[in-house]
Amino acid sequence: MSASPAARRVLAVLLAAGTLAGAAALPAAADDHRRDHRRERSSLVIGDVQYDSPGRNDRSNRALNREWVEIRNTGRHSVNLRGFTLTDQQGNRYRFNDFRLDGRSAVKVHTGHGRDTRRDVYQDRRHQIWNDRDTATLRDHRGNVIDTESWGRRGHHHRG
Repeated sequence: MSASPAARRVLAVLLAAGTLAGAAALPAAADDHRRDHRRERSSLVIGDVQYDSPGRNDRSNRALNREWVEIRNTGRHSVNLRGFTLTDQQGNRYRFNDFRLDGRSAVKVHTGHGRDTRRDVYQDRRHQIWNDRDTATLRDHRGNVIDTESWGRRGHHHRG
């Protein structure tokens, strides 16, 4: 049993139309897939930095705590910083414990000893770590760089 030439032409047109429709839908589906997996920009940034503590540098705990790096949450929602790290160029690292940073607020990470609060946390170090030429890097719990801030020889540079 063979199909008539007219039936074959109709079938060919339908198959071609189906192939074109499928091909046209493919780029849109691929584009939607890419859009779903784009990394959202973090609301966390490194704010102000006070390196080389001002005043008398007598290596006291008071002098150490005048040295700090501020982490700001520019978003509306709070963020848990558990596992996030703040490092300098020399590899000194501070790891946040279970710490929730409210939306539109900031916390200062001090170098010396102290009692952690909602606005101030302490690295419990005995020596200054932030030099007059340094870079602070904030990473998330997976090690992804969230923000960096550099200062020194070439001025103050921010990379977000």
